[in-house]
Amino acid sequence: MVRPEVLQRRLRKLDEYLEILRRLRRYRFEEFIQDPERYGSAERFLQLAIEALLDMGNHIIADLSLGEVRWYSDIPAILTERAGLDPELKEKWIRMIGFRNILVHEYMEVDRRIVYEILQSGLEDLERLRRFFAAFL
Repeated sequence: MVRPEVLQRRLRKLDEYLEILRRLRRYRFEEFIQDPERYGSAERFLQLAIEALLDMGNHIIADLSLGEVRWYSDIPAILTERAGLDPELKEKWIRMIGFRNILVHEYMEVDRRIVYEILQSGLEDLERLRRFFAAFL
């Protein structure tokens, strides 16, 4: 059984991160790229949002005994096979995980244009994943 308090706490944090990311959308690219506080915040809150999704996915997989997670990319794959995650959203989530790895491990090489593009057009995918997890409550 999925423990609702675990999901609720992470969903609240995800909502907080998404609100901050939505506010960062309002800047033109030039304003965004010239201010380290803006792009640094965007990078960090994108990372935290992806981490929250991974935590929820791992929690559901463990609590429902859906499979074994060895790599982060196993989480969307298992949830697609065993819990009804949309295959298109699975692929987007796997790309998010790759971007999270860049933010964490290759942080000196982050392309801020990509961060800006994600703010402008990629938050919907995070919101779709949020709705997927909220359905487990």
